[in-house]
Amino acid sequence: MAGFLTTHVLDTARGLPAEGLEITLYRLRDGARDLVVTMRTNDDGRTDSPILPAERFETGVYELVFAAGDYLRATGQAGADPLFLDEVPIRFGISDPDSHYHVPLLLSPFSFSTYRGS
Repeated sequence: MAGFLTTHVLDTARGLPAEGLEITLYRLRDGARDLVVTMRTNDDGRTDSPILPAERFETGVYELVFAAGDYLRATGQAGADPLFLDEVPIRFGISDPDSHYHVPLLLSPFSFSTYRGS
């Protein structure tokens, strides 16, 4: 297998990469949600290494959980509690063991979007 998984986060409200945002990756199988890794974004809004490198890459169902609320609080964008967005989960499938999967997050205090990037 030569595939790998990457992500990045852009703060669309500020027009900047989302630095210091915690991201947790889970693998889902047989009704269980297994922790794979937790990382933080760097000053470019990316993780310093693939969130799921080639040597750990497997097909299956995964969930990235972005700690948006902590980031929004730290950048002064949170607003009143409870936050509209706190944890942002993105559940997706990996079916090709040889592909690069890139799952970015575009984030603002009141919206988010994602797509399969390259």
